Amino acid sequence: MSESRTPGSTNGSGTQPDSSTSAAAGPGGAHPKAVTGSAGAVSVDVPKSRGKSRTTAVFAVAIAALIGLALVSAAVGQVPTTPAEVAGSIAHRIGLDWGPMPAHPAGEVTLWEVRFPRVLLAIMVGAALATAGALLQGVFANPLAEPGVIGVSAGAAVGAGTVIVIGGAFVAAWSVAAAAFVGGLLTTALVYLLSRSNGRTEVVTLILTGVAVNAFAGGLIAFLLFIASPAARDQIVFWQLGSLNGATWDAVWVVSTLTITGVLAAIVIAPRLDLLALGESAARHLGVDVDQLRRNVIVIVAVLATAGVAFSGIILFVGLIVPHLVRMLVGPAHRVLIPLSALIGAVVLLASDVGARSLVDNADLPLGMLTSLIGGPFFFWLLRRTRARAGGWG
Repeated sequence: MSESRTPGSTNGSGTQPDSSTSAAAGPGGAHPKAVTGSAGAVSVDVPKSRGKSRTTAVFAVAIAALIGLALVSAAVGQVPTTPAEVAGSIAHRIGLDWGPMPAHPAGEVTLWEVRFPRVLLAIMVGAALATAGALLQGVFANPLAEPGVIGVSAGAAVGAGTVIVIGGAFVAAWSVAAAAFVGGLLTTALVYLLSRSNGRTEVVTLILTGVAVNAFAGGLIAFLLFIASPAARDQIVFWQLGSLNGATWDAVWVVSTLTITGVLAAIVIAPRLDLLALGESAARHLGVDVDQLRRNVIVIVAVLATAGVAFSGIILFVGLIVPHLVRMLVGPAHRVLIPLSALIGAVVLLASDVGARSLVDNADLPLGMLTSLIGGPFFFWLLRRTRARAGGWG
């Protein structure tokens, strides 16, 4: 198989926080605590056991792992290269005479036209999905929340499937990606509008509306599969399984712009999510507009998640598992949780992509299939661990 691309605590009044605080904290993390400074400003402190040194160490390890995996990922493929040659190629491209250049005649072209776009797309998609999951779990105070709960994935699949059926199996990859992006955004907006009542959006109503819209979208996807030609049907199924095989520099540019914007916006609103973890009444008492915060989070999640699936297809469990893993490492404070989730999400998806390309000779396994095979048992382990230590999340 040749290496190529295919299209494709207490609150401010001294009362105890309500039960949503426990859900927001998640497994393995203590509750944040509100602290009022001399100027009246409110902040949320993480427990002393999750000190700065531990957080710094986790960030450093994650960054080192990301760099190492990026070099390994760029070296994996049919054209033989080594991580040292990958680093040397990058150094020479920026004007530094360091390290060896690829020995294979096609090595340099392969790196810059095929592998580097795929590596960067994996990093951005992983960061986008993990950040979206951390935001949803924080704003819903529900550890089971992930981007699919508000219809992003299902809507994207309907949009992509519709274009594939109308345009045929060889429709342009950009058309599929654009349709997936629009479908995800429209479905998210529909879920949000249907769940609003009397000017407010309740968490339970929004989640149940998402379940209903996801079910309806599933029926539409089944209908598209039924009427599609055999070739188009195969492409729809392959898109739903997820893959980075069609990565291009243009795709990297679009996804990077949306992902970086979304992650920065998530970091900005992180302190308010920490206050929301104290409970809605406590958060309102501390000046948080809860309804506006939820609207902002849903918009950010829609952008992040649709950007994550538009060019890569449906990739499951990254947005669900990574925030749990981060809470186990550094605690539940969103000012640390969100940027570290983005970083570890990039590491997880990059590692998964390396596995997808190397586990079976001359084959590129569907990435969504691999993340599901790994994420499902891992999530079951999290459930068992939490019930054993804390009696569950309820």
